[in-house]
This record gives sequence, C-alpha cells and structure tokens, in this order.
Amino acid sequence: MEALPQLSLLAIAVGMFTGAVILVFRVSIDYLLGAWLLPHGSESFEALGHLQRFALPVTGALVLGIALTRLPQGSRRVGVVHVMERLSRHQGQLPVRNALVQFFGGILSLVTGQSGGREGPAIHVGSASASLMGQALNLPNNSIRVLVACGAAAAIAGSFNTPLAGVIFAMEVVMMEYTLGSFIPVIIAAVVTTVLTRYFFGAEPAFSIAPQHMSSLLELPYITLAGLIVGCLGAAFIVSVQSFARLSTWPFWARMLLAACVTGVAAQFEPAVMGIGYDTVSAVMLGQIAFASLLTIVVLKLITSAAAVGLGMPVGIIGPTFVVGAALGGILGFVGDYLYPAAGISIGFYVMLGMTAMMAAVLQAPLAALMAVLELTANPSLMLPAMLIIVISTLTTSVVFRQKSVFLSTLETLGLKYPPDPVTLHLQRAGVASIMNRDLYRLPTSCPEPEARAAIARQPIWIVVEPQPGQVRCVLRASDLRVYLDSLAAVPSSNGERADSAAPPSERIVDLLEIPGQRLDVANLDYRATLAEAQVVLRESDVEALCIRRARAPMIESVIGVVTQQDIDSYRDRGE
Repeated sequence: MEALPQLSLLAIAVGMFTGAVILVFRVSIDYLLGAWLLPHGSESFEALGHLQRFALPVTGALVLGIALTRLPQGSRRVGVVHVMERLSRHQGQLPVRNALVQFFGGILSLVTGQSGGREGPAIHVGSASASLMGQALNLPNNSIRVLVACGAAAAIAGSFNTPLAGVIFAMEVVMMEYTLGSFIPVIIAAVVTTVLTRYFFGAEPAFSIAPQHMSSLLELPYITLAGLIVGCLGAAFIVSVQSFARLSTWPFWARMLLAACVTGVAAQFEPAVMGIGYDTVSAVMLGQIAFASLLTIVVLKLITSAAAVGLGMPVGIIGPTFVVGAALGGILGFVGDYLYPAAGISIGFYVMLGMTAMMAAVLQAPLAALMAVLELTANPSLMLPAMLIIVISTLTTSVVFRQKSVFLSTLETLGLKYPPDPVTLHLQRAGVASIMNRDLYRLPTSCPEPEARAAIARQPIWIVVEPQPGQVRCVLRASDLRVYLDSLAAVPSSNGERADSAAPPSERIVDLLEIPGQRLDVANLDYRATLAEAQVVLRESDVEALCIRRARAPMIESVIGVVTQQDIDSYRDRGE
C-alpha cells in the first residue's frame, strides 16, 4: 500500500502505452486485410475463392513456421498462458523476444485468416509492455506483478470498450486474486486505455449489438437448458484444445501447417471460420445467418480455433469463444422462437447470452463475463438471465465435466500449479524491501576494539561480517557483540587487574568469528525479490538469513538489509 501512489502514476503510463500498442496492432491487421487482401472489408474472407481460402492460411503458416522454427521453444510461448506462467515462475518479468513474436506473429496469423482472436495477443503485448517498463525502472517484483495486471486489463478494456470487464478479467483470470493495492492501478490503466481507443475507434463495441429483451420470466427454464448446452460445448472446446496440444512434440513448422490446413479445409465449407469473426457475430446478432449455417459455424469454428490455439499459433481464444457462443445462441434463439412463436423471443438476446456464457465456461470467469454483458449492452434488465445462464454453463463445464479453464488446463501440461497456494500468494504480494531490517553495520572479520565500539554506538540490529568488502561471511546480532564488549571491562586479568587496563584498547583485536554469539549463515538476494522468492531461497540454500543487496554502481552491490525466517513468519501471521 505504501507504493500505491507511485503504482497509480505508472498505471497511467501503462494504460497509454498499452493503448498505443493495441492501436498499432489493430490498425496493422485492418490495413493489411482491407487494403491488400480483402478489398470488400477487413473480414470479408467469404469474397475469396475456394483455392484462396486454402492457400492464404497455409502460406501464412509456412512463413510463420520458417521464421520462428529456429527460435528456442521458450521464446515461442505466447498469449495469456505465457503471461500466467511468467507470473508464477518469474514474478511477472516477461521477455521482450516473446512479446515481439506475439506482436508480429499475431499480425501475420490473423492477416492470413487463421482462426483465432486478437485479444490474447493484445493481453500478452500489453502485459509485456508493462513488465518491461517495470524492469527498466528496477521496480520490485511485486510491483511488476501489479503492472502486468494493469497491462492485461488495459488490453481487454481497449479491445471491447469494456473497462470494468477488463479489470475483472485481469483479477479473476490472470492474477486470480483481489487486493485493494492491485485494484486501483488496474482500474486506472483500464480507464486510460479505453479513453484512448474510444478517441480513435469510437465508443461502439467490436461488433453490432441488437436490441435485446426477455419477453417473460417463463423463459427462465429455457435459459437454464441453454446454460447446460453451452456448458457442454465449453467442455468440448477445452478438451479439443488439449487434444491438439498433445501434438507439442511435433516440429513447430509442422504444427503451424496442420493448424492452417484444418482452417483451410473448414473454410471450403464455411468461410466465416477464418479470421477474428466479429463480422459473423454482428450478422448473427442481427439475424442475418440461416440456421444451417449457424450449426456449421459452431462445429467448424470450434475445431479450427482449438487447433490454432492448441498447436501454438500466436492467436487468442477469447474471440473464438464469442463467435462460437454467438452462433450457438442464435441457434437457441431460432429453436425457442420455433417452439414458442407467440412469445416474441429476441434472437439477439440469446446471441448475447450464448456469447457471455461460452466465455464464462471456457475461461471459468463468470464475473468477467457478467460485467461484459452489462457494459456491451448497457441494459441492466439482462443481468438476471445472464447470471442464470453464466452460472449454469460454468458449473456444467467445471463440475459435470470436471474441466478447468482452458488456460489452467494448458498450464497443467507445462507442469505448473496455478494459482499458487494462498500462503505463497500472500508472500508474492510483498517485497523483501518492505520487511527487511535496515539497521545494520558492516565490519571485517577481525577489527580493533574501538572500531567495534563505534559500530555498536550506532545501535544496529545486525553486524554484517565481511572478510573482504562485498563478501559476506555471516551476520551477527549486534546485541551479542555489545555483551562481549561490555564483558571485556568486567573480566580480571591473571594478575588481578581489570582486562581493559592490561593493554591499550587500540591494540585489542575483536575476532567476530570467535566471540560468543549467534552467527547466521546467509545467502544473497536482490532487493526487488518478493517474500515468496525469499522463502524459496531460505529453504533451498539451507541458510538462516538473507542479505538483501542493491547495486549502487555498475558491478558494485552493497547490503542494504537483512531478512530472516522469523521476519517472513511474522509477516505471514499478520496476513492470516
């Protein structure tokens, strides 16, 4: 909380920078598609011939595979899963190489008609921008984690014009925790990015929103049934992604080619599966797509998107959940209108419910989906049916089919438990600088008594024992040195005289490794580390204390504090 004002100011910069990156990302895709490949509009893939629908994604996959196949596997990891992995294993420090792969690879993939969304790339690039900013400023790792959440929220807010949904998504899906110290900067970043994108793109959402209403409370049983159906489809989506992910042992270029071939073949039957698909969502919302085409879109978009994401294509999965959910919602609306023609069922109403319920089921993010409904429709009367279908679909996917979110399922394949246990989460929120004891004094292993007394006069808590400057041997409690120095005057010499009169004090040498006292073995730790990192170092190094270091000049580090296991335990107990 002490760093909240500074983080809030940085959140403004993160929001502006993320908004600028999203603008460049979206404009690049729209320009390349609209000006070069699709003269009838940036998503008019249906205007292409059958051969072009197959050749375009295959060519893009070959270029992507050849360009990236020589990179290490770790450098090709992208998307929301990569962000979550770096939060768990690397305290939110995202590499610039992965961000560049995501940015340019995402543009190439979406321009060549791969079946995926642009929100996943936006989240990765936005989070990486925030993380790199924090790294450049040498911020503590717990502050970098907050900035990563700011970047994720800003990306969602700017993509859909939904700042509140962006905030909830960052906390519910990416961070999987809610704290006041994180909420305020995340809200600021989401607002700034939304203002920036609305200035350039307008306040309208990414797709058309038709008038919606629930004609009667008698529709609630049908909405419950719809939630069960969406939950089943959500589970199928997650299982499909994991099925394709099992082919991770294939060469990278082969996986890209397979994903493109799946899309190219599916596009022969339904070109709407290509690209982002928001034009399809708008058409379904307005009732412009026939029932048979909706069925085809549900099946083929699910398969092609699962293949693209599961095989490692640098595209997102949030957009496809909207497209599949919208098409399924359109089907449910048609069926409901056919069964109850006198009820005056709104097709757009079920399209919106299907979209948000599918998002909630696949991402296991019910609150973020609910906020998306409210912000996209500005219609509070939809909250009751939206809450019902979101809860039913989420429970069906998670309880009936025992599926975690698509992100957590993918992280499990990497052998990563996410989120960490509550104690670790609590320790990740604080940096070692917030609890370290700064009352220390550095002394050599052997020093004259006057130097030792001068050190004690400053009333430190710890004496850092350095055989050579910068090389710490151990730490000694200053109280033990004080007791020893006081005892020198009280111990008589062999001839009955007092020890302090036996020799001039300036000639006495105090050996800090020999005097009675508690000396703790130490390990070094950077001042930007979190308490969770400190806990790991204490356990793995089998030491009793940590010397917290900070660089004062290039290649020159000094000890600025001491942290013990007792300090960490005290902090943890205060949070329980």
